[in-house]
Amino acid sequence: MINILLDTLDFSADFLYEQLKRYIHPEDKVAVLAFSYRDRDVSCLADWNALYRKRDGLYYQNMVSPFLRYGIPEDHIKWINYYTDSKSKAAELIRGADILYLPGGLPDRMMERIDEFNLRSTLLEFQGVVLGYSAGALIQLEEYHLSPDQDYPEFCYFKGLPILKDFYLEVHYEGSDAQNEAIQRVLKERRKTVYAMVTDRAAIVIDGSKVRLLGEVNVFTPQLETIE
Repeated sequence: MINILLDTLDFSADFLYEQLKRYIHPEDKVAVLAFSYRDRDVSCLADWNALYRKRDGLYYQNMVSPFLRYGIPEDHIKWINYYTDSKSKAAELIRGADILYLPGGLPDRMMERIDEFNLRSTLLEFQGVVLGYSAGALIQLEEYHLSPDQDYPEFCYFKGLPILKDFYLEVHYEGSDAQNEAIQRVLKERRKTVYAMVTDRAAIVIDGSKVRLLGEVNVFTPQLETIE
């Protein structure tokens, strides 16, 4: 499995293209797991279609266009629909893909829907490239934190998929007091590196034991404890 953590919707941007084209190929098949939407935005199939349906979905074009630049035809991109796909169909689409795309939104709700569809083992067994934007990046971590924002009023830790275990992410980093306080809390409580990805200008590639930082990623490391 190759893990690509994104803080930009346009992963075909010039600062990423040359690095990512070694992982994204014209013949690849893509599965989009569109499970990260907010409950206030989607409560039925019509709402889901308004966001993700081919051609006229609000997010459709921005999510598909980067794949096209890498030469992947539109008919190679399959969407997993919470309202119309069965659990077995969702698993089949994932197993048949070379690339799994995890969109942004609410990471905790995405994990809940993944478990509702019994997809955890299917995701952990996936051998291709996992591209995750924002929430889709966070859930690739065994544990992730969220600093306070409009969706999450308080700092909190959540469990993701037990894939990446050695670091934490601060997504959409703008250097705000709330974000910096959250980072310092993680450094103190978890004693692991925090990668802060600047909004729309950062990505991280994990290829085996190699971690490659692309664009603007700030690295925060825990202080060594002094032994007296």
